[in-house]
Amino acid sequence: MRAGLVQLSASDDPAANLPLTRALVREAAAAGAGFVLTPEVTNCVSSDRARQAATVVAEEADATLAALAADAAALGIWLLLGSLALRSDDPGGRLANRSFLIAPDGRVAARYDKIHLFDVDVSATERYRESAAVRPGGRAVLAATPFARIGMTVCYDLRFPHLYRRLAQAGAEILTVPAAFSPVTGAAHWESLLRARAIENGAYVLAPAQCGSHATVGGGRPRQTHGHSLAVAPWGEVLADGGEVPGVTLVDIDRAAVAAARGRIPSLAHDRPFEGP
Repeated sequence: MRAGLVQLSASDDPAANLPLTRALVREAAAAGAGFVLTPEVTNCVSSDRARQAATVVAEEADATLAALAADAAALGIWLLLGSLALRSDDPGGRLANRSFLIAPDGRVAARYDKIHLFDVDVSATERYRESAAVRPGGRAVLAATPFARIGMTVCYDLRFPHLYRRLAQAGAEILTVPAAFSPVTGAAHWESLLRARAIENGAYVLAPAQCGSHATVGGGRPRQTHGHSLAVAPWGEVLADGGEVPGVTLVDIDRAAVAAARGRIPSLAHDRPFEGP
């Protein structure tokens, strides 16, 4: 199976982002990708919570989801819509940060709401409180496809290895990590963490990313993201790096490599109970 990682520099205007995303999804499919992946918050990247809340809609009304599901069906591909910012039924009005796996017939095969939310003071001037705007999910999701079993995660989940181990021990062969990573933490940790999750679990890690400076229609400070969409093999080697500009990165996936890595280091079967601390 050939995978195509779509790297975007999405703005805070979903209507403007959609044609650019669709073009890159088609480009990936035209290059032979049967599994195409887009980044976190494909529909709307914004550092202005009020702007984002006023812009996004509920899942059933989201034009990005509808259009890309139709494209998946027209192209006959599996599509991971990395995540969408969506209105939810949260009593406090918080949004969902939801990843979708779309089958080649256009149906939603699996949904995953981001569990771990980015509440971090990166520096004196870079502060994030995702939980103020987003409702956390509470369920890990493993999706079966004809080419692999897929464990779905999103961005900050990457720092919680127990989630990935649970998915791998349940059978995940590909771990997806769509992201909009901070440039500071991305430069320091992005590749190392992705490689670690691949090595620990003997799984492919596919991580399509947002990149660059994100245009704002509603005003406010443009958000910056790290880019470098990565594909990592089950033995830990980086197979492809998307760099720092929008585009498509292609990589060939062989599930036999998962079995081979787990056969060499069968650590998923070696967990032992212990006491303390």
